Amino acid sequence: MKKHKKRVLNNLDENRPMIKINTISVIGDGGWGTTLAVHLANNNYPVTLWGPFPGYVRKMKKTRVNSKFLPGVRLNKLITPEPDLKKALQYCEIVVFAVPSKFTASVLKDMRRTRVDLSRKTILSVTKGFDHDSLLRISEIIERELGKINLAVLSGPTIAIEVAKKIPSTAVIASKNRTTCKKLQAIFNSEHFRIYTNNDVIGVELGGSLKNVIALACGVCDGLGYGSNTKAAILTRGLNEMSRLGLAMGARAKTFTGLSGLGDLVTTCVSPKSRNRTVGEQLGQGKKLKRILSSMQMVAEGVETAKSVYKLAQRYEIPMPITEEVYNILYKDKAPADAVKDLMTRELKKE
Repeated sequence: MKKHKKRVLNNLDENRPMIKINTISVIGDGGWGTTLAVHLANNNYPVTLWGPFPGYVRKMKKTRVNSKFLPGVRLNKLITPEPDLKKALQYCEIVVFAVPSKFTASVLKDMRRTRVDLSRKTILSVTKGFDHDSLLRISEIIERELGKINLAVLSGPTIAIEVAKKIPSTAVIASKNRTTCKKLQAIFNSEHFRIYTNNDVIGVELGGSLKNVIALACGVCDGLGYGSNTKAAILTRGLNEMSRLGLAMGARAKTFTGLSGLGDLVTTCVSPKSRNRTVGEQLGQGKKLKRILSSMQMVAEGVETAKSVYKLAQRYEIPMPITEEVYNILYKDKAPADAVKDLMTRELKKE
């Protein structure tokens, strides 16, 4: 560990502030978690990468590649794949939480059972979605399970493979603690991954979650063979839905025109690499949801998120017609063309 620390101090890019830390643990070895581990190691920080399946983690350690979730990207020598959750948490100063939303609560309970003192660590959530039973945001679940901790969230227009390949990208880190924001900004920022800060935790977290539902809708339109006019309408009115619900839940309107709102929305709705847009496209082509999901290695968060957002819209009495039609396609087997027709023939109103 001392050798790692010395390497960190000696090899930091002179253009970045030097942050002295012991090590960073990434909890979740999916595409995004692995990408962030690769990025942090490229920034000369020692990283422990934990995954839930010990056999696969040991394979990663041997082959130095996550062939299932980030193929073609080498894990450099500063990354240590670790199958033991307690060992992964024990010596780190920062925990990057990158577990899919539907497994969030169970993994957090496992973290608590390790009896590692997490109160002195910084937890950075990079998971997008909700707890689908309680409808809590991911940061709220973390606080519920782990108690009072130093917490931040990261979101933005970040297709994992593009960040891993050092294609210029941006993201935003939000926390109620300004010092935490600045520290994490310095650690994650690089010449190809620019990090901004924000103190609107609710807005940043919601933007990254809600946009996945709108991306499904854009994908449906692609699958139906519609054009740019349709996608522009879905993007614009979808952002309006996101903002309305966000304001009702305590977020700031300005956040939804930023990186975690409009920025992430555009990327997820137009990129051919977007899992949520791709699921929507296949739905628009007439494929059944169960078949689509069974063929995927990675998680399309928007599928479960649509259910949560549909319930939240009802709870807060917020009209969200695009979200409602996505929900109907996913869970009521409504024909995508009929959903679009019903959106287009709704009661006329002002913008």
